Amino acid sequence: MGNVILSSQGLVKRFPQGEREIEVLHGIDLHFKRGEIVAILGPSGAGKSTLLHLLGLMEQPTAGVLKINDEEVQGLSIEKRARLRNQTIGFLFQFHHLLSELSVLENVSLPQRIQGIREAQAAARAAQLLDAIGLRNHLDKRPAQLSGGEQQRVALARALVNEPALILADEPTGNLDKETGETVLQLLFDQARRREAATIIVTHQEDIAGRADRWIRLRDGRIESESTQS
Repeated sequence: MGNVILSSQGLVKRFPQGEREIEVLHGIDLHFKRGEIVAILGPSGAGKSTLLHLLGLMEQPTAGVLKINDEEVQGLSIEKRARLRNQTIGFLFQFHHLLSELSVLENVSLPQRIQGIREAQAAARAAQLLDAIGLRNHLDKRPAQLSGGEQQRVALARALVNEPALILADEPTGNLDKETGETVLQLLFDQARRREAATIIVTHQEDIAGRADRWIRLRDGRIESESTQS
């Protein structure tokens, strides 16, 4: 288990609802290794996005243990969690969440700037990534000037710019047509494998899950089944 980057044990998440609590996740045990691509499947309401938010340190679990690089993260301060998120995790969502007032280059540079990297160095790194995913000629454009597929490719570059050990993708092609989504998905798979990042993709699409190294099916907040692709 030495190459495990992320693991959970007995992970529980409850949300208040009036005078009582609703338990959305019921004791999730998982591990994710460097270099593997894992799909999390399940119907709406199964707890997929909630699980991804916990794994990405965007929310705290109600109970259980979550480890990144074998370090428990529940007790970390808000500042340390934010730093760990920035340094270790790249996020790709269904909607790109690019900052409209920034250029493409500035959007991709931003995680580096937050990490304290000098502007010129951050810009050079961002430009290199954008070139690698076919957006060399769009550096100075604003997100609104791009197509939906181009915007999502910019979001992918932003997710990769800090060389994360872990990539979390929540329905990354859900807002795109089939052809454009395939382009983004192939880029995600290629980049993840090249960088040997552990990659977790939340999806409801069986064909996407079929291309992952492993898939996990959630139902009603529990792991219903798990399979490694042959």
